[in-house]
Amino acid sequence: MTETLRGMRDVCRPIPFMGVIRVVHEASKLGFRNGHPDWCNLGQGQPEIGDIAGAPPRDHKLSVSHQDCAYGPVEGIDELREAVAAHYNRLFRKGKASQYRKENVAIASGGRLILSRLLATLGNLKLGHLVPDYTAYEDLIDYHLHRFEPVTLTVGAEDAFMLTPRALEHQIEAHGLDALLFSNPCNPTGAVVAGKTLADYVETARRQACWLLLDEFYSHFIYDDEGGAGDGPVSAASYVNDVDRDPVVIVDGLTKGFRYPGWRLGWILGPPELVSAVARAASAIDGGPSTIVQRLTVPILQPDRADQETAAVRSVFARKRKLMLERLLAMGIDVPAPGKGTFYLWVRLAKLPAPLNDADTFFRAALEQRVMTVPGYYFDVNPGQRRAETLIDHSWMRLSYGPKEENLLLGLDRLERMIRGSGDRA
Repeated sequence: MTETLRGMRDVCRPIPFMGVIRVVHEASKLGFRNGHPDWCNLGQGQPEIGDIAGAPPRDHKLSVSHQDCAYGPVEGIDELREAVAAHYNRLFRKGKASQYRKENVAIASGGRLILSRLLATLGNLKLGHLVPDYTAYEDLIDYHLHRFEPVTLTVGAEDAFMLTPRALEHQIEAHGLDALLFSNPCNPTGAVVAGKTLADYVETARRQACWLLLDEFYSHFIYDDEGGAGDGPVSAASYVNDVDRDPVVIVDGLTKGFRYPGWRLGWILGPPELVSAVARAASAIDGGPSTIVQRLTVPILQPDRADQETAAVRSVFARKRKLMLERLLAMGIDVPAPGKGTFYLWVRLAKLPAPLNDADTFFRAALEQRVMTVPGYYFDVNPGQRRAETLIDHSWMRLSYGPKEENLLLGLDRLERMIRGSGDRA
């Protein structure tokens, strides 16, 4: 047995837990499980999945046909591909000559899988990525370092955690970037590139022949300048001129905006030649998505139902965002540039009494209160650990207002008591 274990250590590379997965792993040691009534998951990367005010009823019924138990097409069934294309045309392409078709769409079992397929499809290139950004990008890029040259682009609170169009163009030219991968709205900062700025991004990509690889999974979590519900979703699809030629690739799915994370249903939109290659990659990576889940998804995207769901999401989550933001500021936790998207706040602990001004200490102390949080350094995307320097210090945390409001408030109450107790001891 010992020799077997030694052999496994020789053949397996070290794989650390991704941010939220490590949080869940550590909390599980203390008794956490999903749905546990006495735990507050302010680290969670999913929205609440039950009934919310104004939303259509949750879909809990499943009817399976005999034929759908067979393998389906690696690119997804035509009915869903057409529904996704129609969804984007209705929301973002009204009055435009160029319209998405099923050939512009491929389906996969979740966002990370569609991103894995996409990166597996790309050739030798310089790939830009932002810091901070989604933790999974590190390993997703890491798998392809024999073909990619990663280029780190940093953004800070002074820039509202986003590149200006001028800065984007400068970075493309300075580094010779062939593609840029980023989440919009951004996980973890909540920053949203929208309106003219997003239009300028797409125009810059066309002019510079640099592919924009946009992770738009939080596209429906949009808030206005006052923190209220936004008018609607944000997508680069609004600014594409030619859906068959523009260097813009969009990834999204049911996980966040439609609140069905466990269905593991994602899609990609882009020029047909690239989308076809991404679909073909499935033959080696995953074999294609579940036909059963795809059948369930088609009615979710029907216009009236889709709009009712996503409008309710913006209204309910805008309220929770305001609650969390006000409470955190009252506790002495800084929120230097509250984003207008996602269901996260990117916060600094620097002004808290020691030792809670350190992310690891805060994380451990919060677990003792049965509250889960995510240290910010997980979002320091560093493929291959090529950078020796750390770009995100230990004062940063990501906090989620994804849970139900009553659970969110319970978690905030516990954090407040924890901070007050630390101050009293100091």
